[in-house]
Amino acid sequence: MTTEPQTPSIRLVAISGSIRRASHCTAVLRSLPPLLPPGVALEIFPLDEVPLYNADLDGDMPPAAVAQLKSAIASADGLVLCSPEYNYGIPGVLKNAIDWASRPGFASPLKGKPVLIMTASPGTAGGVRAQAQIRDALAATLARPLVRQHIAIAGIAARIQEGRLVDESTLGFIATGLLELVDEIRWLAMRSGEAS
Repeated sequence: MTTEPQTPSIRLVAISGSIRRASHCTAVLRSLPPLLPPGVALEIFPLDEVPLYNADLDGDMPPAAVAQLKSAIASADGLVLCSPEYNYGIPGVLKNAIDWASRPGFASPLKGKPVLIMTASPGTAGGVRAQAQIRDALAATLARPLVRQHIAIAGIAARIQEGRLVDESTLGFIATGLLELVDEIRWLAMRSGEAS
């Protein structure tokens, strides 16, 4: 008797750019598991305990939360970021996490990592200006932000109910982005296998 080969499991780590308890961005990330293709798992990594970046602490024994952040990113096949926009830009908490995870320079856990970026805002632009800054910061780390139509969710407060994103059209758009992220991960894995 033969069995069908199992699809390799893909692990995604999701990071919210807001540490607010009732964060809309965290609510968006909590809504993603039902949208994932089979064989794909997603874990949300909170940034609450990650301290401000300090090069004096950036060595072989970083703060525990930093070590956990780097380990989570290193073991993930891809990342999903969802961030608000603060004063036309990237929130400090997310930039701080990228700064920690970007070390050591050009050889960090972010290098080569596929990333799906989303932003959400109560306003009409959906945080798109922050998205541009997030892309710039990730480019400096040699990460691989997906090149696709921006997922910028406007009027987010009206799309959240009981801590979950409920707007069907937005969920469908995000589901497409997740599929593209998984396709990118699989393509990179195939290319890596061909090169070895």
